[in-house]
Amino acid sequence: MPAPKYLDFIAKCLQFLPAERVITEAMHRFAAGTDASCYRLVPEVVLILDKEDELQQVLALCRDAKLAVTFRAAGTSLSGQAISNSVLIKLSSAWRGHEILANGDKIRCQPGLIGAQVNRILAPYQRKIGPDPASINTCKIGGIAANNSSGMCCGTAQNSYATVADMRLVLADGSVLDTASQDSIAWFKSHHRRLLDQLESLACSTQQDKDLRELIKHKYRLKNTTGYSLNALTDYQDGIDILKHLMIGSEGTLGFISDITYHTIAQAPFKASSLVVFADIRTSCQAVARLANTEVAAVELMDFASLRSVASQPVIAKHLAAMPEGAAALLLEVHGETEAQLKQEMAYINEQLAPFSLVCDMGFSQDERHCQQLWDIRKGLFPAVGAVREKGTTVIIEDIAVAVENLAEATLSLQQLLAQYGYQEAIIFGHALDGNLHFVFTQDFGSPTQLQRYQLLMTDVVKLVTVEHQGSLKAEHGTGRNMAPFVEQEWGQQALAIMWQIKHWLDPLGILNPDVVLSQDPNIHLKNLKLMPAAAAEVDTCIECGFCEPACPSKDYSLTPRQRISVYRHGQTLAARDAEPQQLAQWQQAFQHSGIDSCAATGMCAQQCPVGINTGELILSLRRAQLKPWQQKLALWSSEHMAGITALARSSLASHDKMKQWLGAKNIARLNQTGHHLAPQLIPILPATLPKSQLTKPQSLLSKAVNEPQPEPAFVYLPSCLNRTCAANGSGDSSQHTDTHDGQDLMSTLTALMTKAGFRIVIPGQVNSLCCGLAFHSKGAQQAHQVSLEQTTTALLQASEQGKWPIVMDASPCAQHLTKYQQAGLTILDAAAFCELYLPQRLDFHPIPEPVMLHVTCSSQNMGQANLLRQLLARCAEEVIEPAQISCCGFAGDRGICVPGLNQAALADLAQQVPKGCQRGYSNSRSCEIGLSLHSGIEYQSVVYLVNQVTTVKNTRAERIYGQKTPE
Repeated sequence: MPAPKYLDFIAKCLQFLPAERVITEAMHRFAAGTDASCYRLVPEVVLILDKEDELQQVLALCRDAKLAVTFRAAGTSLSGQAISNSVLIKLSSAWRGHEILANGDKIRCQPGLIGAQVNRILAPYQRKIGPDPASINTCKIGGIAANNSSGMCCGTAQNSYATVADMRLVLADGSVLDTASQDSIAWFKSHHRRLLDQLESLACSTQQDKDLRELIKHKYRLKNTTGYSLNALTDYQDGIDILKHLMIGSEGTLGFISDITYHTIAQAPFKASSLVVFADIRTSCQAVARLANTEVAAVELMDFASLRSVASQPVIAKHLAAMPEGAAALLLEVHGETEAQLKQEMAYINEQLAPFSLVCDMGFSQDERHCQQLWDIRKGLFPAVGAVREKGTTVIIEDIAVAVENLAEATLSLQQLLAQYGYQEAIIFGHALDGNLHFVFTQDFGSPTQLQRYQLLMTDVVKLVTVEHQGSLKAEHGTGRNMAPFVEQEWGQQALAIMWQIKHWLDPLGILNPDVVLSQDPNIHLKNLKLMPAAAAEVDTCIECGFCEPACPSKDYSLTPRQRISVYRHGQTLAARDAEPQQLAQWQQAFQHSGIDSCAATGMCAQQCPVGINTGELILSLRRAQLKPWQQKLALWSSEHMAGITALARSSLASHDKMKQWLGAKNIARLNQTGHHLAPQLIPILPATLPKSQLTKPQSLLSKAVNEPQPEPAFVYLPSCLNRTCAANGSGDSSQHTDTHDGQDLMSTLTALMTKAGFRIVIPGQVNSLCCGLAFHSKGAQQAHQVSLEQTTTALLQASEQGKWPIVMDASPCAQHLTKYQQAGLTILDAAAFCELYLPQRLDFHPIPEPVMLHVTCSSQNMGQANLLRQLLARCAEEVIEPAQISCCGFAGDRGICVPGLNQAALADLAQQVPKGCQRGYSNSRSCEIGLSLHSGIEYQSVVYLVNQVTTVKNTRAERIYGQKTPE
């Protein structure tokens, strides 16, 4: 329950915001307050806003009630600037708009867009945005601008401050300024003349103060995000320009960035990367100084502890044993406009490194996969330390900058300090060309002694950076709470007073993100520190970085993986403390739906997590623990009678179809909705795209597929339970869809395709009784899962002649599951992988001219076969559209009918991405296709149908299905 002073505020918010966007329930407030920093604050209320005028109304209420408000983007900030114990504002999916300007030379972005998505939008123009933080696949434009994030190649020349063209901003008083609009500028000047005069006067006096001017110039010779962007006062004279640049790096303390227009950067068409290892830090830093005079695009420093922390990565593991203790590596990247220029750059860099004795030189590589592996090592260093930390400790990352000529001394001194205070696990790495060092260590905040150790370390670090090296305490991570008490120590009293003056002018009530950037509390960095107690082995290594969140289908519906872990940890803590029973019960009840029931458990989070944490494994373990004995017995009985279960399912589908014919589809849908509302655990929602009952029997396929003489080689075909149950087309209103499979079921189509290619087909005996066990595994019914798995493996061994022939499955999730859990050494292929790997040698592909949609399933991604599916579609269609920001459809077996909101939320952006003239989509999972068809407005079907349509036997003449002749 929020504190009493917030109740009136909440009531007023509910007058213009729907209740589902005003979050007051304790568990969800706790979840929303989770970020990547070492701090924890729980907001009193979380507001999810759709548009600017809602923000203006909220700010007016906050001013009236004098309530602090914090703006939140992705929550990957590391210094505590994205959390609040008051009002927390999050952005809905409505803030993901963009506009390409000047043929890609500029792009206007709303703050909810992920940085990497912006670069994908710009890719056709061979452009990108300047900032390139390690978290670019997760962090959002709002945070990138508000923190002035930089990154590996960005430096100071391409950060947000340097590349901002225009901005639309909302001040604390609700005023809006759009610097791209002359009308908006004119209005703002007439209504805020005094503010602009104050800023212009301050800039004038700053520029006339030689000592202050030189201080600012000196500070920004390096990366610097400590305090406000005072270089705005020396770089500009016009109040609008000053205000626009002050907003960059202000961390939501001066206003809200409603959208930002960037000058984009040319994307070099040719790139190469290399990793070189030196005997020690000093030598590596000497090499950095030499490389600073070249055109090298990026130089990343990693000390020996960093390299050791990623020893499990194959690309580094084989070299680590040959490295001496104390070695250091440089990760290099060079760019070229042409292949010849790139080779010239590589040769020149090698010349510069020739005087140094290298412990290891991997050599420059242009192979994208190898280069990505090298950069994944660098980007995964921060979480890698978290993965091996002691249970209950928190991971802290600090971020400093010194002049490149001082890099060696600063690094060695930093290593000494960390050793002095007992941080043996600490690693040091960073953007060496900018003198920008990150150091990561683990900290136990559970005792006063440990807290004092941290305080002493930070005091000495501040002295090292500001006194000994005149550097930056925060180079690119933002000041946050973490360095707010030390702004004066870095900048001095005069500069600090100017910062406070700017804060007062723009936020006179002090309601915007208080105690961030500037604070009157000298100990704010030691308060509200986050505890990370051990909770479950599956997730204890999580440091709550948030990299997993964009891939999660429930991110806009219930909880993200990071939030699930954080909430579960706190729930375990409440239980261990013998919390008040009602409080604990409410927490667990809220977590049941948001944490357990609505988790797709497809493992997409593990794909994005730098240390491979699969939150779904935790959820599956909780489902197992909750399964009642009678449910376990029912599951076991079902696994032993799968033929009867699938027959019952076919009969149910047939009955459902008959009922719709008798009562009408709308009446049946209303009855279904009512039943689900009354008994959601018993009655699922049946989608309008639910298929009809399957009539084809798998055994009958052999008579069609096998001709004499039988050709070699052979493939074993195991039809999935779902495709043995469901026919080809939906039984609902299909007027919006285009049927392209002529009513033929998938089993018949796949066997026809295999026969066309000249393969012998083997179908296992007792096929109707077989199941890979995925359905039971996802429910936590382990005994039933094991029975199904063993029965199916035995049948496949027999059918494949003890593994001689590969197994083809028509459902990608089943192929992944069987690949993971069978231990018989069988080769398992999903149908798409089979088509791409084996058909091009035997069949000619004649791509259709119309656009088609592609959905890459979670299972294809988890098996590392996403590109096989993409390559196959590229053979089949001239234009393939893979929608952005949809990593998982959220149907997840039965989640799409038991928790339909999950599927709906995951695919909320799908329909608008279907281009005009596109009438069909393809995937390789039947359950996914049901949900995709429901929420796209077009019919999705197995890619097998398209492959069968566009292929002919090599050296034969055939007519394409769309009426054109194939080439001779």
